[in-house]
Amino acid sequence: MKLLILTQYFPPEVGAPQNRLFELAIRLQQKGVNVSVLTAMPNYPKMEIHKEYVGKNYVYEENSGLKIHRSYIYVSKSKGIIKRLLNYFSFVFSSAWYGKRKIGEVDMILCESPPLFLGYSALYLKRKKKAKLVFNVSDLWPESAEKLGVVTNKFMLKLAYNLEAKLYSKSALVTGQTQGICKSINQRFPKVKTYWLPNGVDMNYYDPEKTVASDWREKNGLSNDDLVFLYAGIIGMAQGLEIILEAAKNLQNNIQIKFVLLGNGPEKSKLLGLKVKYNLKNVIFIDSVSKNEMPAVLKAVNAAIIPLKKLDLFKGAIPSKIFESLAMQIPVLLGVDGEARELFIEKGKCGLYFEPESVKELSERVMQISENPELAKQLGQAGRTYVNEFFNRNIIADKLYNELIKL
Repeated sequence: MKLLILTQYFPPEVGAPQNRLFELAIRLQQKGVNVSVLTAMPNYPKMEIHKEYVGKNYVYEENSGLKIHRSYIYVSKSKGIIKRLLNYFSFVFSSAWYGKRKIGEVDMILCESPPLFLGYSALYLKRKKKAKLVFNVSDLWPESAEKLGVVTNKFMLKLAYNLEAKLYSKSALVTGQTQGICKSINQRFPKVKTYWLPNGVDMNYYDPEKTVASDWREKNGLSNDDLVFLYAGIIGMAQGLEIILEAAKNLQNNIQIKFVLLGNGPEKSKLLGLKVKYNLKNVIFIDSVSKNEMPAVLKAVNAAIIPLKKLDLFKGAIPSKIFESLAMQIPVLLGVDGEARELFIEKGKCGLYFEPESVKELSERVMQISENPELAKQLGQAGRTYVNEFFNRNIIADKLYNELIKL
């Protein structure tokens, strides 16, 4: 079986889609699938082309045996709609151009969405290669973009909704990252065949027993006595991270409690301004780190905070950062209602829930973990057991392989 993975995001970029797709590709290849990847020049999340790729329109490279084709993408730090569309469509056109010319015959194309517009390239290559399309939906776009106010132009939204419907109808299989995504698609498009393809974790890589303790705390001005609550990921609009700084303001008198926000994104400068405004000594911002560093970072913290804004849209969301934390036996403070709450709080007993955007409840949960080390330990141990059983990447890849064979 020859499989082409078409995605705008891929390592060496750091982030959830990048890690997930790389790990999936490696495992499918180990099962005998001939995997190629067609992706953009690495630039995310800083929106800067990595220096070794600057000025290049096409690059071929190999990583862990994967054949990786990279094509041109326009990048800009501007949040304006025109610049954003140029970013999306530059890769749509370049991936279609180089995909046709540089990649041989394939049996299947797995296209990652968002960005939804990459579906244009997928449909073109599907036709040219006479391949079957597997459309992987990590986020219900354009619905989420509309509800977050990221896209308000009615013409663009209509264009996107029409494309969404066309992609589903042309796909042999639509995979959804959450059960909520699959359910939403089935409700709107009953004839579409969907399959739940959850995110997961490499249990061997994220293993607290194998991870060597580091000097991460010392490097970042934290003592061994500090109780460290970590947010790690994109610092964007959807997460509503103001809640962490507001909770930090409430808990300033508890000098051992520290909050760390690790990552980059469009909302970072705004949050840094809030830190200055409140004169918060208990909040530390750290730039994104490589995947290689994350196990040691997680081993050094006491709990992970995982929030999203209070929107019905997010009741079907499962933030990917949950899995690594739980694999490392780190309890989570989860500010996400719906599917994530049901899986990880009610079923898995892996953490404590707080109402999304509730500063009061987040502050209370922080204190609950701080005052109950045995509870934190219990939640962490339950977390590793739970994700190993239900969200182990090896099992997820095995099940997907069987679905692809059926197709």
